Amino acid sequence: MAQIKKIKKGTGKKAKKPKLKELAAKGKRKRSVARAVVRAGTGIIRINGMLLECLSSEYVRAIISQPLSFTDKSPSLDVEVNVYGGGVMGQAQACRSAIAKALVKYMKDDELKRRMNEIDRHMLTDDVRKVEPKKFRGPKARARFQKSYR
Repeated sequence: MAQIKKIKKGTGKKAKKPKLKELAAKGKRKRSVARAVVRAGTGIIRINGMLLECLSSEYVRAIISQPLSFTDKSPSLDVEVNVYGGGVMGQAQACRSAIAKALVKYMKDDELKRRMNEIDRHMLTDDVRKVEPKKFRGPKARARFQKSYR
């Protein structure tokens, strides 16, 4: 039989890795939920693992990147967003809200927060409006069937 050697734990010294500053925030719009992580980097923006430049709609790209235009440090920040639920525009607005909240947390700047609130209040505050559900025995949420008088 082979002999088993006992190894003492905790005897070797390890160099501690410096922790990078990274902050996460969540944004919601209709049924969409987005989680954004901002960290120091090279200016890469990823939405669900895909680069922002790869998104097909230019309008959607503009909505998502709007909070980054408020900071001069945006080329030195990496942003990673995971978003699910809802439609394309709801997801874009949820991403915008999550990125804006994460940037304000990361920068710790009241002036940045004030400027974002001046442009659009829903950039830092989630828009809580939801689609009203369809009612029983009706065509839509509030519409009623037409009556015939003939």
